[in-house]
Amino acid sequence: MDKPEPTNRDIFDSMRAGEPIRLDDPQYYKVQEIVTRTLKLSVALNTSTNVEQIRDRLSEIIGRQIDQSTIIFAPFYTNFGRFIQIGKNVFINHACSFLDMGGITIEDEVLIGPKVNLITENHPLNPADRKSLISKPILIKRNAWIGANATILPGVTIGENAVVAAGAVVSRDVADNSIVGGVPAKLIKHIF
Repeated sequence: MDKPEPTNRDIFDSMRAGEPIRLDDPQYYKVQEIVTRTLKLSVALNTSTNVEQIRDRLSEIIGRQIDQSTIIFAPFYTNFGRFIQIGKNVFINHACSFLDMGGITIEDEVLIGPKVNLITENHPLNPADRKSLISKPILIKRNAWIGANATILPGVTIGENAVVAAGAVVSRDVADNSIVGGVPAKLIKHIF
């Protein structure tokens, strides 16, 4: 695949717009700087001894203060951290992984079970360009519940009050007030 013409657009704007990011992009060093910083800060996060320390250390990683009403349990994993937004009264259980280069927004009152994976990053299918990165945001709307070991894939919105069953792999948007489960996740029923 031919290399794209260089642009003056900032790599983070390109990343958030879902444009392919190549490892040989002249601005890729900016991504690596944040990843390196996040890896260092993650060590302190995951050796925290109480919820307040975890919240403060994750706030440092994401670059904004997480509300005191939100509880996160360690270990917690992120490869980037800067594109995570977490609302109020959110609960995130143990061993979750947030790959957030495409952006992850978690609205208020959301419950996230243990070992949940929120993955905003993907790669092109073409083997010649597979090491490029394509990112799409994940949005989890108010009062949603993501069950243990579920995986939410790039570009997915989880609707308000929706439930994702444990172990589900969600590759499509989930409507408000609905329950999905399975691999790939399918509608189980609506919540009335």
